[in-house]
Amino acid sequence: MSETFEKYVNLANARLGTKAISVTDDWFAAVDRMLQPEAPVWKEGVFDDNGKWMDGWESRRKRFEGYDSAVIRLGVPGVIKGVDIDTAFFTGNYPPSASIEACFSPDGDPDDAYDWIEVLPAVALKGDSQHLHAINDDRPWTHLRFNIFPDGGVARLRVYGLPYRDWSAHDASEELDLIASLNGGRALACSDEHYGRMSNIINPGRGINMGDGWETARRRTPGNDWVIIALGKPGEISRVVVDTLHFKGNYPDSCSIQASYVRGGTDEQIETQSLFWKALLPSQKLGMHQEHEFAEQINAIGPITHIRLNIFPDGGVSRLRLFGKVYLEK
Repeated sequence: MSETFEKYVNLANARLGTKAISVTDDWFAAVDRMLQPEAPVWKEGVFDDNGKWMDGWESRRKRFEGYDSAVIRLGVPGVIKGVDIDTAFFTGNYPPSASIEACFSPDGDPDDAYDWIEVLPAVALKGDSQHLHAINDDRPWTHLRFNIFPDGGVARLRVYGLPYRDWSAHDASEELDLIASLNGGRALACSDEHYGRMSNIINPGRGINMGDGWETARRRTPGNDWVIIALGKPGEISRVVVDTLHFKGNYPDSCSIQASYVRGGTDEQIETQSLFWKALLPSQKLGMHQEHEFAEQINAIGPITHIRLNIFPDGGVSRLRLFGKVYLEK
């Protein structure tokens, strides 16, 4: 994945509830395969009633004027920062080009009269390749219309961005997970993510397996591993949950959390600053394959915007939750 997009959430992930609500044609391969979170796979010699089994969306060869499209309802509304149109394993059957339109329809699915806005003009595609395109648009969207010209197959459509939430309607007394990806939390940097991506630990729900968490390689040098996460909104933390689900022979021995209210600067500068942040959660022992909840152990350091989870010395964490109330600056 491009470094530009890895800090954002894949809004087109079926695990967030994203699904296709209509498609012009998916004769060879069902359109919702294109929205799966796993990397596409090739199954040698596997055929079904309609032809070669392909891991993605594939329409028939078009024998008349027009093109194919799919309307996709995002599981969570979001601001799009970039897209990845992945044609993995589609070599003689990929579309020559594709485009994306979007709309904001929070009260239901759009009808035929809805005004769609082009967010990605038609771009050329190649076979068995990833096509990464940045999108500079701060408007939130609820639905996408993915067009392929004129037909063919796409393995994965990944739409990276920030989940949108109308914070003006938020109850200030409500406690919520302030680093959850669905609340705008972002994993910014880490020491290592050899076996599992850092962004997994702020995903919704509990992990489905070890690959659905953050796991580092075995450390053979002094020190410890860490990950830095930006809260979706500044807040004061009252409860922390560290979940080592599925990690049995490879969970960290202990963990601690540092935190700060960061004003200004860039994401790239965060790593160095984090060395000097205050202790939000002093070092705590961890066990395998379980949730660890900490409340009384948390230090009262006031509102924060960023945290650094330190794990000692290495290993895997499935999910991290930081519950608290949104801090409204005076």
